Amino acid sequence: MIPAFVRTAVATAALISSLAACTSLHVTSDVNADLIGSVHCRTFAWAGSFRGASPLRGTIANPVNEVRLRAAISAHFAASGVQEATADPDCLVGYGIGARDVVAGAYPYGYGYYGWGWGYPYGPYGPYGYYGYYGGPWVYSEGIITIDLFDAKSHQALWHASVNQNLIGSSNAEAERRIGEAVALLFTRYPYPPAHATPAPAPPTPAAPS
Repeated sequence: MIPAFVRTAVATAALISSLAACTSLHVTSDVNADLIGSVHCRTFAWAGSFRGASPLRGTIANPVNEVRLRAAISAHFAASGVQEATADPDCLVGYGIGARDVVAGAYPYGYGYYGWGWGYPYGPYGPYGYYGYYGGPWVYSEGIITIDLFDAKSHQALWHASVNQNLIGSSNAEAERRIGEAVALLFTRYPYPPAHATPAPAPPTPAAPS
């Protein structure tokens, strides 16, 4: 029989590990303060979709993950009262998935980044040289998921946010979970409050029977 203090220690370690996994994701956000107050994002459209011949298209930025990412973003917009528009949207939404190798104690290699529509580079950071120690440095993979919000009329940036979520090696339910977790964290930094969106008008009240 396992002593009670051992069971408690194991449970505590598992809880700490679980909390560490959740809190290890870091969100970076930036807002165009000069423009954000004058643009009202009540509707949105996608700025584009993944395109090009990046090798990431066959791995973490595959078509299924793109669908998952779009669905998660759409769900969070809908929860804020922001609806997807088929014409004349207020705002445009871009997104990206990327990965890079990081040398512990040294410098990261450039992101392999796969983005949408207009296309823009993320980085590069290197590569940089580094010194090995005790047989060489530790190398690990770091991922990134981003969202960008633009004024549909001027195409000026309103908001950019990124989170260091790693999709490497994940698929099916695990990939969906990681993408959903990343998008939920990104929307904690969404610059508009839910009340900013104008809800759809309520249906008319039916007339009372005579």
